[in-house]
Amino acid sequence: MNLLDKIGREFSGYNLLESGKRLFDRKPLQCSLYLTDRCNLDCSYCTEYDNSRPHPKLEDLKVWIKKIRDLGTMRIALVGGEPLMHPDVVEIVRYCRELGFATSLTTNGFLLTRKLLKQLEEAGLQVMQISVDRMTPSPITKKSFKTILPKLDYFKDSKISLHITGVICADTLPESKAVLETGLSRGIPTEVRLVHADPLSRFRVERGSKEELEAFIDSMIERKRRGERIHTNEAILQYQKSLLRNEPVDWTCMAGYKLFFVSAQGKFWECSMVHTEKHIMDVTLDDLYANYRKKSCQQGCGVYCAVSTSLLVQNPASVITKEVVNRARRIPGLIRHAVRSSEPAEPGQPIQPAQAEV
Repeated sequence: MNLLDKIGREFSGYNLLESGKRLFDRKPLQCSLYLTDRCNLDCSYCTEYDNSRPHPKLEDLKVWIKKIRDLGTMRIALVGGEPLMHPDVVEIVRYCRELGFATSLTTNGFLLTRKLLKQLEEAGLQVMQISVDRMTPSPITKKSFKTILPKLDYFKDSKISLHITGVICADTLPESKAVLETGLSRGIPTEVRLVHADPLSRFRVERGSKEELEAFIDSMIERKRRGERIHTNEAILQYQKSLLRNEPVDWTCMAGYKLFFVSAQGKFWECSMVHTEKHIMDVTLDDLYANYRKKSCQQGCGVYCAVSTSLLVQNPASVITKEVVNRARRIPGLIRHAVRSSEPAEPGQPIQPAQAEV
């Protein structure tokens, strides 16, 4: 990927102009679709897997995906469970792209192969999020960065944009800095987020020292302002600081409206924590708009995709302007890296292996 392509990617957003309409009309921006409830790992804090349930059938998924698109949704995030466990994941991505969706997929990366990544790229996948929590596995989480590090090389010549996300809790905090450094040192947009509660507002793992957690979030804010590739926006980082301080945040939840979820059984969910028995095929635009309201569960909410979408729609100028400014600060670093990469190695110096370009 040449320098101009890298700079362009910093400011591009898939289906940016078309998705921008959703900030001002009454149609949804994004849906997260569970391709399966099954997962190959069993992390202690996770509330989103059930290996007793079969994968949904491809034909059912296609019907639901078409309905989601007919509602006007611009973006679809393929999630789980572990979506790579679904045997038809490539065809699902291809169908989403045929319908015009901006399409992303979230995975733990353990099942990713070079061949599968190529198939997903050819099917049109635009963004892949790999979730890791520690450099090494623990009884709390199996999502270790060292396990999937070799797979980062698969992205060297891929058109799929990669980013890394992790979860911060007492167990992962000692290695969270290493996770962040490892991703950023390879030029990969990376972030770690505070662990959130389960649907009953209980934390399944120890959250950790509030002082240490806040200091870590402050460090991400500072690094983002310096132009480093912290993946999330500053509004969410500030929101997480407010959570730690138990400070109220004035916002209106857009979950179930601008952003919603569809389960692996085709049920409409306002978000990953608030479930309904209503089937997606029975949902109307009026049903979605009825969820545009402050909700009793939004205080202390840790469903960051819902919070991020809500803050964006509520105050697009502020959120977008700060993000553009912070991304502009990345350009000098990209130029320096391009210059260094083009310089021949000094005599006697070994040539360093290429890092994954994403």
